[in-house]
Amino acid sequence: MDKENKKELGLGKSAALPERAGIPEEYKWRLEDIYPTQEKWEEEFSALKARLPELAEFRGTLARSTARVKELFKLRDELSITLEKLFVYANMRSHEDTADSKRQGPANRISALSVEFAAASSYVTPELLSMPKERLEEFSKAPELSEYSFGLRELLRRREHVLSEAEEMIIARAGDMAGAAENAFSMLTNADMAFPAIKDEKGKRVEMSEERAVAYLRSRRRAVRKAAFESLYSPFCAMKNTLGATFDGMLKGAKFYAACRKYASPLAEALDADDIPLSVYDNLIDTIEKNLAPMYRYMELRRRALRVRELQMFDLYVPLVADPFKDIAWSDAKKMMFRFLAPLGEEYVAQTRRGLAEGWVDVFPNRGKRSGAYSWGSYATHPYIFMNYTNNLNDVMTLVHEMGHSMHSYYSHKSQPYATAGYCIFTAEVASTTNEVLFLSGLLAETKERRRRLYLLNRRLENIRTTVYRQTMFAAFEREAHERAAKGGDTTPEGLKELWYALNRKYYGGGVVINEQLKMEWARIPHFYTPFYVYQYSTGFSAATALARGILERGEPAAKKYLSFLTKGGSDHPIELLKGAGVDMSTPAPVEAVVREFEETLDEMEALI
Repeated sequence: MDKENKKELGLGKSAALPERAGIPEEYKWRLEDIYPTQEKWEEEFSALKARLPELAEFRGTLARSTARVKELFKLRDELSITLEKLFVYANMRSHEDTADSKRQGPANRISALSVEFAAASSYVTPELLSMPKERLEEFSKAPELSEYSFGLRELLRRREHVLSEAEEMIIARAGDMAGAAENAFSMLTNADMAFPAIKDEKGKRVEMSEERAVAYLRSRRRAVRKAAFESLYSPFCAMKNTLGATFDGMLKGAKFYAACRKYASPLAEALDADDIPLSVYDNLIDTIEKNLAPMYRYMELRRRALRVRELQMFDLYVPLVADPFKDIAWSDAKKMMFRFLAPLGEEYVAQTRRGLAEGWVDVFPNRGKRSGAYSWGSYATHPYIFMNYTNNLNDVMTLVHEMGHSMHSYYSHKSQPYATAGYCIFTAEVASTTNEVLFLSGLLAETKERRRRLYLLNRRLENIRTTVYRQTMFAAFEREAHERAAKGGDTTPEGLKELWYALNRKYYGGGVVINEQLKMEWARIPHFYTPFYVYQYSTGFSAATALARGILERGEPAAKKYLSFLTKGGSDHPIELLKGAGVDMSTPAPVEAVVREFEETLDEMEALI
């Protein structure tokens, strides 16, 4: 942040956070681009609510003609676009100041209206699937329904897994019960758990939360890291039976839904949503597990760099080099992003400049502002980026990451009709991570000073360790846990602890001490309550690394293919979309490429340390 802005916003190290009203407009997003006033939001909310009954007029008539189907789809799109716009505005307003209760009301009301909309349109899919297969195929090939063709073909592809209207209603109503395990896990870990206090680097006693404990695992003082580790896992070990019960509830819920929808397994159900072959999941795990030797080398390098006799699990997150990138002004952060995203072309960079100048980003923290960062928006709006920028390299890379998502949305919404503008997680993480990889590669290319270079090399190694190796280990754990649940295997807390121990021993090697407390780490991973989600972090990072390397090596031709991919939204299955961009995730090649990058980075770091 520029010095004058630091002073103006009161964001010095010891200063209190400013009120929202004290943030200059140039650092706030422009939600007025969506609705100029809250009154305009209220008007459109009321108008949308009044129109929901229009959906019922089409019930029982869809088989008549393609014209009738198109009329319904257009109506549903129109209402859905408005609903999204209302939803985004209300929630982003509430995130500006979570302490302002007046902002929460609209967010709650639009959530309730979303449920009403879903109920009003819930008959559409069952009614379409009740038609003879030949009739639905005819609709999928009709020129007047061309923008809906992919969605109709998807209905046909997944036809055997969609139940009758009555059965679908039962499944929907079971949703609250199925979510009980995750809700219990969330309340237990977020509200009820108490983490023992520790002493910080200055010997001061500090209260702990899960987030604080994780932050202290990066401490330069080993005793503090050890204390934070023990504090973090203490309540999870104490509550292993309760956590085991919530995890078992999730396993049983996943098994129930897969069986109801006639899938061979929960894994098959999860991958089928985007037509991802099972081989992609298995190839990821097999390829990484054949390439664990570089990880063992990195662990030995980390042990030597930290000058410890034995590397403990609480030693894995501390940077090997202190962060030399301090006090990066917002103006400099933007310049860095523009410079290092230049390989994507002048038009891409020019649009990011326009976005930042035209109110896409909410930059600085203020009192009551929600924590974290995200990219959001709707089909009817430009993208928005929510940040809490605090002048460090992490925040610069957060901007770069979220801009990747925003530019994906920008190109997709600009090029695709509403029906195919949305993209799935499998491809979403590619767009954001490609930006990150390009940024870090560019920063490394211009960094010659040894300590700065070591810091960046270590950061790249950690990115790959935590996003590819670690998330793949998570994927292997999920696969085995769900297989045990299906076959009556050991899914008790003790059984899962031993499985987690075995996987950590395999992935990190014999040179790392696997602490007893770490055996409960599986119990603190919230993503496991969305089965078979985490593997997409590994595949996304692998695809992004391959794409970024291609752009840097081959220049404009590779960049053009990548930008074309960004325009495709959800118009095809993600594997096919990525093939068009130049990477084939149905083969081990992209995962092997990221392993090579890990090895090459490790080679240089070993030479410099």
